[in-house]
Amino acid sequence: MKFADWFPYYQGIRAEFGYSTEKDQEAARILSEMIKSKALDPKVLQKKIKGKNIIVVGAGPSLEDEKTLKFIKKNKKSVKIAADGAVQFLIENKIKPDIVVTDLDGDAASLQKAEKGGAIMVVHAHGDNTAMLKKLVPKFKKLVGSTQVMPVENVYNFGGFTDGDRGVFLAEEFGAKKIVLVGMDFGESIGKYSKKKGKDAELKKQKMEAGKRLLEMLAKQSRSELADISKKPIRGFAPLAANKA
Repeated sequence: MKFADWFPYYQGIRAEFGYSTEKDQEAARILSEMIKSKALDPKVLQKKIKGKNIIVVGAGPSLEDEKTLKFIKKNKKSVKIAADGAVQFLIENKIKPDIVVTDLDGDAASLQKAEKGGAIMVVHAHGDNTAMLKKLVPKFKKLVGSTQVMPVENVYNFGGFTDGDRGVFLAEEFGAKKIVLVGMDFGESIGKYSKKKGKDAELKKQKMEAGKRLLEMLAKQSRSELADISKKPIRGFAPLAANKA
């Protein structure tokens, strides 16, 4: 998604949550400076995603369902994009994510294990996570930087707000053939793998609702085949039973 097309949606999110564009932009600059010697070219993402079947793994409650785990394991050839907290679930179940989309508030040890296992790290900078950027970015060897405001050197804006929906925007951006949502519930309940740091539950639900709206918007213009294995699929994503390939 072009920045000019994305920015009006960001402005709506900024107004709803009271975010500072200036702080978000400063976080992007901080990340840009930190990764000068370790930034990956986004072409590595295109090579991994273009024309492929993608599973975007979120950290919603349905992730803990046995059928969900079987679905992920059954679809071995699909590229797995994991959203932050979902990385811990995959690692615990001996599944290697191919790409990790994170703003670094998930389990730090799991994020580092994912990178060591070969995952491409897409690390997101925003006004509220500069401390975590300074703490964890030095521990990664290579990564792609992302932002929700104006792109800067080695830090890109692929669209999206929460880790989960940013994973979907990423798959769409780089030409996925098919995108299947797993553990992307966007409901009233918060999964145990979602955001390890204690935060306000109502705010988390509000953010999930915003992410859901963005995916419904994306579905209207997507070039990819879209599916969702949750009990309440997102509008525009075809329902897909977890026991089906």
